[in-house]
Amino acid sequence: MLLARVEGNVTATRKHPSFEGWRLVICQPIGQMGRPEGVPQVAIDSLGAGMHQRVILSSDGSAARVAVGDPRSPARWIIVGIVDEVCPGSTASEDEKA
Repeated sequence: MLLARVEGNVTATRKHPSFEGWRLVICQPIGQMGRPEGVPQVAIDSLGAGMHQRVILSSDGSAARVAVGDPRSPARWIIVGIVDEVCPGSTASEDEKA
């Protein structure tokens, strides 16, 4: 999984049938400080993320294929979370103590 920012929508009048009814978005991977890292990816937006929102991307193609309901889907990237906050250097247990 990686952090990314939604940077655009993808419109495809012809696409694999498993993508019908799904919003496709361009996601730019980012580091903890929000700076771009790597190349943008086209992902299935399973959660309704907004433009420029930070998201969690999964590259697990099998999870994406389960989400779209087609084991033959070419899907690889899928949004699995919308990020509220990133706290570099903290751990979940430290956050729970606060």
